[in-house]
Amino acid sequence: MRGHCAVVAGTASLVLALSVTTPATATASVLAPGVGQSRQQVFAAAAAEFGVPEEVLLGVSYLESRWDANAGAPSVAAGYGPMHLTDFAAASAGTEFDRDGGDPRGDGGRPVRVPARRPADVPTAESQTLTAAAALLGVAPARLRSDPAQNIRGGAALLADYQRRLGLGRSARGADWYGAVAGYGGATDTGAAGDFANEVFSTIRQGTSRTTDDGQQVRLTADPAISPDTSQLDRLGLRRPVTNGVECPSGLSCESVPAAYAQYGPSPEDYGNHDTSNRPATQKIDYIVIHDTEGSWDTTQKLITDPTYVSWNYTIRSADGHIAQHVLAKDVAWHAGNWYVNAKSVGVEHEGYLAQGGWYTEAMYRSSAKLVRYLSRRYQIPLDRQHILGHDNVPGTAPSTVATMHTDPGPHWDWGHYFELLGAPLMPTGFGFTGMVTIKPDYTTNELVFTGCTAKDVPCAPRSSTSVILHSAPSEEAPLLIDIGLHPDGQPQTMDVNDVGSRAETGQRFAVAERRGDWTAIWYLGQLGWFHASSALPAVGFVVTPKEGRASVPVYGTAYPEASAYPPGSSPQDIVPLQYVLPAGQRYVLGGRAAAEYLPTVWDPTGATNTPVRGRTRYYEIQFGHRVAFVNADDVRVLPSFP
Repeated sequence: MRGHCAVVAGTASLVLALSVTTPATATASVLAPGVGQSRQQVFAAAAAEFGVPEEVLLGVSYLESRWDANAGAPSVAAGYGPMHLTDFAAASAGTEFDRDGGDPRGDGGRPVRVPARRPADVPTAESQTLTAAAALLGVAPARLRSDPAQNIRGGAALLADYQRRLGLGRSARGADWYGAVAGYGGATDTGAAGDFANEVFSTIRQGTSRTTDDGQQVRLTADPAISPDTSQLDRLGLRRPVTNGVECPSGLSCESVPAAYAQYGPSPEDYGNHDTSNRPATQKIDYIVIHDTEGSWDTTQKLITDPTYVSWNYTIRSADGHIAQHVLAKDVAWHAGNWYVNAKSVGVEHEGYLAQGGWYTEAMYRSSAKLVRYLSRRYQIPLDRQHILGHDNVPGTAPSTVATMHTDPGPHWDWGHYFELLGAPLMPTGFGFTGMVTIKPDYTTNELVFTGCTAKDVPCAPRSSTSVILHSAPSEEAPLLIDIGLHPDGQPQTMDVNDVGSRAETGQRFAVAERRGDWTAIWYLGQLGWFHASSALPAVGFVVTPKEGRASVPVYGTAYPEASAYPPGSSPQDIVPLQYVLPAGQRYVLGGRAAAEYLPTVWDPTGATNTPVRGRTRYYEIQFGHRVAFVNADDVRVLPSFP
């Protein structure tokens, strides 16, 4: 999202009160933990010190951070270190829709409704797991943020304290720690707590190993026979989740927190915060839009019930991957800033901030992937980057809206890992001569330094990124490209974290224009964008190019029908080209056909009258720049990507 964001504000309170006594088992060896020890040894030592089975400690940490230290930087939801110990003390409120204007509904046929800013949440002592862990250890909180060994000790101390508070002994059997693991996730209902614990024990059963972000080799040895005592969940005293017909895959607990659909003023347009419909019977769902909230879980759950606010279909919590559904898929949420996309998409929000934090938890990635995989099967949505969009890939509806479009989930969302979890890993599909590439830098080594995370022009800390920066010539010293929608003055793009007009993202596909040595040029916003060839995979597919005799063709942010398609008495939507053009001789990857549709909306609790206007105009979706766009099929030819 646009704007500069503070650390996340508040989350679900811890289920159990935490002891603040220093463990009696502490020995002199823990005065300088980690000195001369590998990450693996630190896990083993912390497990032994606090009587936690090593596989349990490793499994919990993997679901939180995949064992990464992240150089002491917080996650997008204020979690620190391998154990994702949370610290919300310096938090701010709001959501992505409070920032820098814009219209989440994205419909020129209705006046803009701009949500008001909301007051900050007040963090509770129970939500400060880092503070609680520091008290258990008798160590300054700052050390748990910056020192991976102390952070792991803190996580082990918390697990041991959960186990004690549940009245369970320090068993050496991992199967006896189900309740403590369920409590660690911070859930307030049995479904979410059980999901987190089940995912941890599934990881233990399967085993895993990887090299962490700081070069540490860590292994969790598989234990296929482990069978945890799931009855311990009852000891947590949690409420049962309210499900009420939620649309989620089997085996994944989802809670119903319905968005408000109500009239709040005298005008017929004074209703919110979404529109009723009957999708997919009336209109196919083509897209899933990935967002981050730019606010806390608690804040978003409160605002979704406000009819004067906006809406989205699902929210996913950072610490444990818990999912709440707000708008049924048959109805249309107001989330993407483009009414054409809203009417044909499902919006999934992820707790966090794109700029302030640098990483997302594995628990959230996994829950999100399960949900999106389920939705893609149910609505026949292709698992590719032309249909699984970031909010930052949604185009503006007209030249005036391009600059206010949002930029979440940001350059640190790991699209490569996400597509692996979706069961659609990004792989080579072509050869060097097939004229197309799939962007895929190495996430771990692709550390980029953006600016503007805390203040304008101030460099952010280096972070792993799935972005590839495009240059105007095959040189690192060459200026970046120009996005006239973001920089009408013709100045090149910058490295500001929200200045996306010279970036390609992992999974996006582009037509190759030229190669020089180890540099590749792609067609991008009517320009040549150069990057190192090692950051892409060869691909093959179809591209569009202007028909012969056309110097250029217009590019659109919506695929609305022609005026004659609208019924008498209704107001046709203007078909307004964006400020860009697709020049002759250039090629852009075809994402698929886009139906010419417009969904007119009125207050109707039944959804019976909210059916789309359909036209005969044919459109194609293309990957035009950082965002997708649409072209009139009559203006272009469709060709194979290879000569």
